[in-house]
Amino acid sequence: MRRQAFNSVFGAALALLSAAGEGRAQNRVEDATSFAGKTLKIVVGMPPGGGVDAYARLVQRHLERHLPGAPLIIVQNLPGAGSMRSVMSLAAAPDDGTTIVTFSSSLLTESILFPERVRIDFRTFSFLGNLGEDGRICFVRPALGVRDIASLKARGRLAFGATAAGTTGNSDVAMLRNLFGLDVQIVNGYAGSAAKRLAFERGEIDGDCGGVTSLPPDWLPGGKIAVFMRLSPEPSPGLDPAVPFGGALLASDTDRRAYDFLVTPQRLGRLFIASGRMPPARLAALREAFDRMMADPLFVADAAKLNLSVVPVSGGEVDRNIAALYATPRDILVRARAVLGE
Repeated sequence: MRRQAFNSVFGAALALLSAAGEGRAQNRVEDATSFAGKTLKIVVGMPPGGGVDAYARLVQRHLERHLPGAPLIIVQNLPGAGSMRSVMSLAAAPDDGTTIVTFSSSLLTESILFPERVRIDFRTFSFLGNLGEDGRICFVRPALGVRDIASLKARGRLAFGATAAGTTGNSDVAMLRNLFGLDVQIVNGYAGSAAKRLAFERGEIDGDCGGVTSLPPDWLPGGKIAVFMRLSPEPSPGLDPAVPFGGALLASDTDRRAYDFLVTPQRLGRLFIASGRMPPARLAALREAFDRMMADPLFVADAAKLNLSVVPVSGGEVDRNIAALYATPRDILVRARAVLGE
């Protein structure tokens, strides 16, 4: 009888210890994924007023309710060196996922083509997701009286704006010059897309290439720009489907493949990254939160109200896209580098 009583008490004690252990383990898992009491910072590699900044502030408004612990989220603009400054800031950031960076995606191709200049290997970062494609177009002032590449070639030199060497605008102009034969002069030094828009309206530059979502809402429907090329295969909403796709205008297979490589940043146009040193549980929590946010009807409605396209891509899928980009054959990289004038 005493042995049975002892076994009963001993078994109950073991059960209590086991339950306590499981509770502590569960608490540790929750602590590893919770952002309770923390401040999460989104670092934006471009100035306020452009597409990169607009998507960052959209995420700021909606991500909090999908993260465990509902942290405070702030936005910090840290432009410089074509947004490379923001990416480099992750080296000194905590590895707990409380610093997220969004940047000019042209750095992806720049880092592969010019590793001596852009010393970043994007495979070392944690990709949280991609909000959408940056459907880019090239356009000029309607006052020029030209609306196609043949007329632009006949007209002579054009001035296009850019922010800094290595940015998407600079790469776009290099393609116009070295793949499509246009005489385009790059005017560098604009702080961002908002500054280039002002220069365009003042007549300081003849044209530009940029994301449709970054344009003032009245530019396309109001005929304030003459679009002569789209850089993506599918036309963006509101764009005349008769506007030609740049890739279809190229006769050489090598040129087409180099073109596809160089416009990859627009397919991965709204990326968000964090430290590659994050614990797996924390990374999983962030990626799950991004996935839920991108599917949230409130998020989608807010994006539509701002004319921001949302084409969700998960962090895992972005990883595979980045790996494929780094596996581009050498002959295509050589041609792409030549197109950019290097």
